[in-house]
Amino acid sequence: MKRSITFFQEGQTRWTVIARDPEKQQFVIDTNEYLIEKDGRALLADPGGSEIFPAVFTALTSACNPANLDYLFASHQDPDIISSLALWLDYKPSLRCYVSRLWSGFIPHFGGDGQTLLAIPDEGMDIQLGSGRLFAMPAHFLHSSGNFHLYDPQSRILFCGDVGAALLPHEQTDIFVTDFDRHIQHAEGFHKRWMGSQEAKLDWCARAANMEIDMLCPQHGAIYQGADVMRFINWFAELPVGLSTFAKAKTC
Repeated sequence: MKRSITFFQEGQTRWTVIARDPEKQQFVIDTNEYLIEKDGRALLADPGGSEIFPAVFTALTSACNPANLDYLFASHQDPDIISSLALWLDYKPSLRCYVSRLWSGFIPHFGGDGQTLLAIPDEGMDIQLGSGRLFAMPAHFLHSSGNFHLYDPQSRILFCGDVGAALLPHEQTDIFVTDFDRHIQHAEGFHKRWMGSQEAKLDWCARAANMEIDMLCPQHGAIYQGADVMRFINWFAELPVGLSTFAKAKTC
C-alpha cells in the first residue's frame, strides 16, 4: 500500500507525498501524488491512474479528511496523471480539476464534464486554496505541449511534474534524494527522451533559477531539496534533449 508522508508543515499549510507502494504491480510505473492543504482545504496534484486509485485514496484518507479535498491538479493529460478522474468524481462529484486549456476537451474522455475542468491559460494563473495562493507555472513541451507545474510561495516548494523525474530501481525507496550523482543516473535517459524542446528546457531553467525554491517535487522518483535543487537545474540546463538526442536516448 502507498505511504503518505508529510514533508512540510507550517501553520495551516501542509504538503504530503503519497508514494512508494511495495504491493504495486511492477508493470505499472511508480508515481508520486502530492496533497497540498491550506486552512483545512486540500488540492491533490497529479492524482494518478485508475489502476492505483484504491491505494492513493486509502493513503489520502490517512493524511486528511477526504471531504476537505476541493481540487485536483493535472500537470498534463497522460493516463498516469489523471485517468482516475472518474473515480474521484464518483467519490465527490463537486471536485474541480485544473488543467491546461489544451486538454480540457480531451480529459473528459477519462470522466467529468464541462463544469469539472478549470482551464488554465497558457501564461499560467493563480489558484486560491483556503486563504493561500498557488501558481500554475507554464512548463509547456516538458514533455507535453500543454504542461504546468505548481508553485507554493509560502513553502517554497515547486511541484515539477515530469521534470526531475527518475525511474528508480524497486529497492530505492527514499523519499528525498540522498546521493545526487547516483540518483541522476536514473533521470538522464528519461529526460533526454521525454523532454521535447531545448528552447523550452532553457526557458524553464532560467525561470526556476530565479525563483525561491527549497524543494523540487517530481511525479516520479525522489524529491530534491536544499543544494540539490540548483544542482538539478544546472544539470538539466546542460543536458541535450529533444529530437537531436533521439537516436542516443536510453530506453525509458
